[in-house]
Amino acid sequence: QVQLVESGGGLVQPGGSLRLSCAASGFTFKNYVMRWIRQAPGKERELVADISAGGGTTRYLDSVKGRFTISRDNGKNMVYLQMDSLKPDDTAVYYCYAVRSGREYWGPGTQVTVSS
Repeated sequence: QVQLVESGGGLVQPGGSLRLSCAASGFTFKNYVMRWIRQAPGKERELVADISAGGGTTRYLDSVKGRFTISRDNGKNMVYLQMDSLKPDDTAVYYCYAVRSGREYWGPGTQVTVSS
């Protein structure tokens, strides 16, 4: 069965860094666009970053450009989000998301809290 297993969330002080990881199984990972999506309480979901199936094209939410980096390893069925210079406004549940031709899969989400 399809699984997206996330790790790496936690509590960090402003200016700190975290690296989120997502391990995929049960589908042809290399054919899917992968995304990181976040949601804070009472706020809309935001597309944080995405990466093309081959890893050659990336896109970012304006507010995270220059601070976050999405990457993938198709040989390991893994996608990552390196988050640097974290701000309190980055606090949210972060979800790993796979999409191809209308088929989509979600991870369970991992909490990221940025606070002093």
